[in-house]
Amino acid sequence: MVDIEHSHILHLYKTFLSPISDLDCGAKCSAYNEHHVPFCCDTRHVIPLAYCSEWDYLSENADMWERISCNEILDFEHLKEKIPPDQVMIKCQGHQKCQREYRSITCRSFPFFPYIDQKGNFIGLSYYWEYEDRCWIINHLDCVSPRFRDEFVFAYEYIFAHSNHEFANFRHQSIIMRRVFGRKKRAIPLISRFPSPQLRYYKISPHNGRMRRVGVDSFAKHGNYNLVDKLPFADEI
Repeated sequence: MVDIEHSHILHLYKTFLSPISDLDCGAKCSAYNEHHVPFCCDTRHVIPLAYCSEWDYLSENADMWERISCNEILDFEHLKEKIPPDQVMIKCQGHQKCQREYRSITCRSFPFFPYIDQKGNFIGLSYYWEYEDRCWIINHLDCVSPRFRDEFVFAYEYIFAHSNHEFANFRHQSIIMRRVFGRKKRAIPLISRFPSPQLRYYKISPHNGRMRRVGVDSFAKHGNYNLVDKLPFADEI
């Protein structure tokens, strides 16, 4: 088994740089957080993970990160059991002190993960559905940058080439998504991985993997975003 090493982290940080959108999605979603913080920067909602080699690099070169201790999280032991052995939980000093060149791979990727289909192919980007009610970008997939899509794909192709178990982890994540969406009788949303000037969106049957190309407007909005979308002049909010 090949592991993610220090040199791999340096390569990923140099090539996976682009923001997820031309808009500041953190400023958009923080309006819906009672703590006025982007949800993905709030450890009350999202706990970032870092590869052990990545943590070594960050702890040596940046002052925005620290390890999360067991007394900070009520169900720490339960969460710890779900974390791959080569990764650790970390937290930053807040989005206002963000050193963007030292964002973790988790930060750069969120809310997306590489979706692996039933045949074992990495076919595109889907998202962590637990955050549908909070993440602004999940509810505005049309704002995802094609450049981000390209860098995301190249980054995870690189990771998979150097870590067999990371591919297995995301394949398992994709299986869980199919089970969850199958029970809910929902199609799985996907952004195609293949290069194109405009993003291509699909809905995937969780049962047989059939893909249907759709317009971005066919994806439902969730939580407060669904309520706001129904208001007059919603695009001004």
